[in-house]
Amino acid sequence: MELTRVSDVVWEVPRTGGMWVPGRIFASHELMEVVREDRSVEQVANVAHLPGIVRASFAMPDIHWGYGFPIGGVAAMRVSDGVVSPGGVGFDICCGVRLIASRFTEAEFESRRDTVMGELDRRIPRGPGKGAIAPGSILADVLADGAAAAVRHGYGWPEDLERCEERGTSQAAKPDGISDKALTRGKDQLGSLGSGNHFLEVQVVDKVIDAAVAETFGLAEGMVVVMIHCGSRGLGHQTCTDHVRLMGEAMRRHGITVPDRQLACVPIRSDEGASYLGAMAAASNFAWANRHILAHEARQAFATAFGVSDRDTGMHVVFDVAHNLAKIETHEVDGVPTEVCVHRKGATRAFGPGHSDLPDDLKQCGQPVLVPGSMGTASWVLRGIADNPAFASAAHGAGRLMSRKRASRQAGGREVRAELERAGISVRPLSVGLLSEEAPYAYKDVDVVAEVCEKAGLAARVARLRPLGVVKG
Repeated sequence: MELTRVSDVVWEVPRTGGMWVPGRIFASHELMEVVREDRSVEQVANVAHLPGIVRASFAMPDIHWGYGFPIGGVAAMRVSDGVVSPGGVGFDICCGVRLIASRFTEAEFESRRDTVMGELDRRIPRGPGKGAIAPGSILADVLADGAAAAVRHGYGWPEDLERCEERGTSQAAKPDGISDKALTRGKDQLGSLGSGNHFLEVQVVDKVIDAAVAETFGLAEGMVVVMIHCGSRGLGHQTCTDHVRLMGEAMRRHGITVPDRQLACVPIRSDEGASYLGAMAAASNFAWANRHILAHEARQAFATAFGVSDRDTGMHVVFDVAHNLAKIETHEVDGVPTEVCVHRKGATRAFGPGHSDLPDDLKQCGQPVLVPGSMGTASWVLRGIADNPAFASAAHGAGRLMSRKRASRQAGGREVRAELERAGISVRPLSVGLLSEEAPYAYKDVDVVAEVCEKAGLAARVARLRPLGVVKG
């Protein structure tokens, strides 16, 4: 597919055929060479065919092929005449990242490394099995109130909510829209990581780029932090599956055609659109509560390992932000404030300074943007900046370089674990055999992704995080 290079880090997919807008991909030449190898550029163009899309069909530097939308895709549709598409959110609704600071230094962690990792291994459920919460015990409350419900039931601290996107609760949630099958799949998974690329990682702040902003975020060089990456588990997956099917049936009634059936969609203002957005919001509440409960378990692990109270760990939330959501927001379109539905699939919300949705203590510097890398490399904390060209969105991670199948052929899980341990990274996998699917070589260079985000005006670098230990499904 034809691409035009607009700048060092911006590429355009020219508008052709039924595209309402062009495509815009943020990538260096090095990253673009990888992007060209799969069908993700075609997917960027396909998304540009959706009714009501404005400005462009965007793709972040970590773009790779996905279901309907590319992973790393961003698209905003006018609420007045646009559509909502589950493919623009993904199956793991509200998958996201929580970063937790601590009072511990790297040296202190090293003195208790095995104990800390052992406690985390014991306390963090992962894989396809049960979570940390008794099956179904608080599920109804969680679907309605998200992380706030978890706090009411004794998990975490009330002040944690101040540093969560939407304070960890989507007020738009319609729990009645969650199917019985989705409830069954999710009822025993609350408080669990899952598998695949989900993880809990102990990290150290390796390098600070912007000291003033890092201080505002509560980060300092040499500080041990914990990063949690997970989502809405089987409940979210089933919710997406349910609505893809319903929308596929409804499109003909609404007179909508799409170039790829995986882009099933309906008008935002239709009954089907409202039903999906309400169910998606309820699944989002599950995801926010899920990360909140896992953060509670991580605090307890550190408290036990160091023989202190959970408060004495100093483990406060830096931020919790999703990267698989569709949200109604107001953005300037052609110079006019316009209500749009912003689809972010494998893309992180990145509000700049002064945004009304940010906590007061973050309004001056902008929102923390969390960009996890792969085991054995690094992760980044960025901040949202003004005049973001892609509806206040940034990358959500390093982005896959190769499929899981191809990665598993490169080396065995035991080899990957041994290599990580030699690099000083403790690994606690549920299955050693699956480690090779998530090996460092399976992902793009997260340092390059973070640099492109900054050069493209998506977000600014604040601090680099280096892994010390990882718990994997």
